[in-house]
Amino acid sequence: MVVTDRYEYLCEEEKRLKEDRERKKYWKQFGSYVSERQWATVREDYSENGDAWSHFPHEHARSRTFRWGEDGIAGVSDTHGLINIAFSFWNEKDPFLKERLFGLSNPQGNHGESIKECHFHLDNTPTHSYMKYLYKYPQGEFPYEELVTENAKRNKSEREYQLTDTGLFDDNRYFDCFIEVAKEADAPDELLFRVTAYNRGSEPAPLHIIPQIWYRNMWSWGLEKEAKKPSIRQIAPLTAQAKHEKLGHQFCQLSPSPGIGQSGQDVQPQMLFTENETNLQALYGSKNTQPYVKDAFHRHIVNRDRDAVNPRCRGSKLAAHYAFNEGEGVGPGECAVVRFRLSRKHQGYLDEEYFDEVMEQRRAEADEFYFRISPLPMTDDLRNIQRQAFAGLLWCKQHYLFIWDQWANGDKGQIPPPAGRKGVRNQNWKHLYLDDVLSMPDSWEYPFFAAWDTAFHCIPLAMIDPEFAKKQLDLLTREWYMHPNGQLPAYEWNFGDVNPPVHAWSVFRVFKIERKLYGRADLDFLERVFQKLLLNFTWWVNRKDFNDKGVFEGGFLGLDNIGLFNRSEPLPTGGVLEQADSTGWMAFYCLSMLNIALELAKHRRIYEDIASKFFEHFILISDAMTHRSGGQETSLWSEQDGFYYDAISWGGPWTQQLPIRSLVGLIPLFAVLTLEPELINKFPSFKRRLNWFMENRHDVSERNIASLKRRGKEDRLLLSLVNKDRLVRILRRMLDETEFLADHGIRSLSKYHKDHPYSMDVNGQRFQVSYVPGDSDSGLFGGNSNWRGPLWVAVNFLLIESLLRYYLYYGKSLQVECPHGSGEYMHLGQVAEELQHRLQHLFTRGDDGRRAINDGNDMLDYDPHWRDYIPFYEFFDADTGRGLGASHQCGWTGLIAKIIHDTGVNCRLPQTPRTPTAAAAHFSDSYFDETFSRSDKPRIRRSSTSRSIGNRSSFNGSTNGDVHAEADGDHTADPEHERQRMEANQHVANYVNDQLERMRSNESVAVYEDEFEAQLDGN
Repeated sequence: MVVTDRYEYLCEEEKRLKEDRERKKYWKQFGSYVSERQWATVREDYSENGDAWSHFPHEHARSRTFRWGEDGIAGVSDTHGLINIAFSFWNEKDPFLKERLFGLSNPQGNHGESIKECHFHLDNTPTHSYMKYLYKYPQGEFPYEELVTENAKRNKSEREYQLTDTGLFDDNRYFDCFIEVAKEADAPDELLFRVTAYNRGSEPAPLHIIPQIWYRNMWSWGLEKEAKKPSIRQIAPLTAQAKHEKLGHQFCQLSPSPGIGQSGQDVQPQMLFTENETNLQALYGSKNTQPYVKDAFHRHIVNRDRDAVNPRCRGSKLAAHYAFNEGEGVGPGECAVVRFRLSRKHQGYLDEEYFDEVMEQRRAEADEFYFRISPLPMTDDLRNIQRQAFAGLLWCKQHYLFIWDQWANGDKGQIPPPAGRKGVRNQNWKHLYLDDVLSMPDSWEYPFFAAWDTAFHCIPLAMIDPEFAKKQLDLLTREWYMHPNGQLPAYEWNFGDVNPPVHAWSVFRVFKIERKLYGRADLDFLERVFQKLLLNFTWWVNRKDFNDKGVFEGGFLGLDNIGLFNRSEPLPTGGVLEQADSTGWMAFYCLSMLNIALELAKHRRIYEDIASKFFEHFILISDAMTHRSGGQETSLWSEQDGFYYDAISWGGPWTQQLPIRSLVGLIPLFAVLTLEPELINKFPSFKRRLNWFMENRHDVSERNIASLKRRGKEDRLLLSLVNKDRLVRILRRMLDETEFLADHGIRSLSKYHKDHPYSMDVNGQRFQVSYVPGDSDSGLFGGNSNWRGPLWVAVNFLLIESLLRYYLYYGKSLQVECPHGSGEYMHLGQVAEELQHRLQHLFTRGDDGRRAINDGNDMLDYDPHWRDYIPFYEFFDADTGRGLGASHQCGWTGLIAKIIHDTGVNCRLPQTPRTPTAAAAHFSDSYFDETFSRSDKPRIRRSSTSRSIGNRSSFNGSTNGDVHAEADGDHTADPEHERQRMEANQHVANYVNDQLERMRSNESVAVYEDEFEAQLDGN
């Protein structure tokens, strides 16, 4: 439960999480686990050359069976992807059903792969008790070919051609299709589905809504015997029975929909059945093994091929066809509504009134849950942004299946894969056996896990579902994920690539967030993952320190094109690239492991020795990176420029720095840790070793640690890769608006390189790095991301944390000019807050009503049917804040939810003067009266006349498109529960008051002290 003001209270969603955690009820068995793109993934690639994009293209997906997963719109499945429920639509103009989201493959896009749809993840809870998704479906023919050909004409210096550029949404000629899913109060496997599709245009338009339920095909690959093949069959006009050996019996109960024509007749759904098997005839000209295949619903509905579906009304795939096409279709401003449920019970009918009450009750419970997470007063806009960020994180959960042996060698009874395929990629990862629900970076563009992305996802996830966050971090270190040599798998395109070592940092942050928000200290989790990370740390030391001198290489490290050369390939100059970021990451890794070791040492003293080991290792890395050794300069620090650079080393004294001012030179700031004097005194062995090191290796320690004689704020010690002088010099560049500081955060490359590109000629070829604030101008690493200028939320998040750690040591004694040249000085806590506000300004409305991410698009900024929906882009134009790359990158861009939680209360509007404490006084007692005085919102018991929903108006500011009516729901009010709720509200009010007082007294930064470092219990 969320612990507020030392008071514990379980709201309904938290009760479900508790039941799931204690394995009393399997609330997470069903959730939004279906990918939005399974085609063109590495898992489905059986080509000899590893060209996944062409081997399984979009046009095959409707006719060809997937081997390793499924995809769909707003898809829901069980945790192993056995049964899948998703939604398809048809406007009577498209050449086939819209049953999956369309986008360009990497070769087709002028900036790599790119989704070309408009959809939004509006809501979701950790147990998936309530989920909401919006798909904007055009009424005109979807321009598949136009999107491909127009983007093919554009070069890398031009912007992508998006669906909103085609004119298809002009005059609001589209449907807003809201898809909602809810679970019953006491039954995790009772699933209710509702589609509410509004015609936003000025003319009637036909719409077909076709929910689909199907089983993943395992029988064609020999994984399931034909006798045990799952099936779905019609048993009544509006009921189908689904049978699966592992899932048991389930019943799909459909409801007629309110009519949209003058006749007033209900729309009766037609059940269609086929098999989830490939149409060999259509794709390859071969004879089908049986007549009913995967694309049958397209052929039946669009092509009117009545023989395409099974007349015996059975198969492994079911569609419920609702045709809203009486007359001219759905009228302007009206809506079509579809309701159905998947149940263990065979009731024979669907009670629509009860159905809607359950749906509304789950939504109201979601409201309460998220308010308890962030009870501090903030603008409605910020709260909406945070809510959708959390929703996106949960919609990006996906069942991920990959078994190397089966993938590499093929399936029994099938044609073996080409002989050369094993050597294309991942040949050294034979131990992989992955069958889990994982957090994905993006629901369409990156439907596969990425190790360092996952570490960032887990920070906001820990706020709402620490069990899931911990499992993600734990899984990557388990023996069926981690390589036997200790390396963590990077991502499926190349599991052996090297991502930054952020896992230990995330593990400790998740541990601390759970303890702070929920009052639970999961030491078993911390110790278990720490033991595995010792293997990974050793792998780094043995594999990435080429000359055994504490200066690391690393290669790619997730920063794609940031360097002069491809850092994953041998240098064209010869020699080895000594990387400031790799070495900075390793120092950061050391300190994260030290933090964990000290925390564990409070309970098991043997970890004192391990803490000493990481302390000394950090000091030696720090010294190797920044100082002379044996009279020879090997430093990655440029005294002249006051910045860290990569360097090419040819051995001995022969090195050459590459003076490129990029994130590479800021990452060393991440390696910072404060040590509490009380904690040091608790560990005499660690303290003796620390003192011995400073007395006997004072030449090293004095350069890298504030000694016992130089205590910081509250007598803290500081471990840092940079001393005070270097910190100030780096910050001078970082906070200079002509270099790194942008209106919306810290750039990945200094703007200095706009007029001063750095280049090198090697063997007749010129390599150059220049400032590119938007999309990449090269095809390096696929060309779909860019680290030569744009803003990235994840690294900004780490920079902010680092500044806060420095503040914990220096306090108000260290102030820097921010922005540089402005004449305004701030301590580092205020600088961190300033950066947090700037990042929030990417998403928030300015006083002109615009959001920076929308790049001045009037429809996105001002249209009431668009303005409240938030895309979470992968990265952002450094000069304008325009969203770039993947548009549902709720993984690390979802960190904005944590930033809003921490500083949303005093976040000013973009472009307004900075007033650090004014916001605290802004919120008056009326906030408490309005928020806490009511026992609940008014409840409205809905009558059956509301079943069409179409005659209801929207509340202002609603992101749902329909009214948020409260309902009695499927449980009645309990007086004792209401008493507890009111008492909890009072404690929330006390907590809010306390936090606002901290802000008024400029102590708000202190709230981070119990999140960052190991402390004595009780602090």
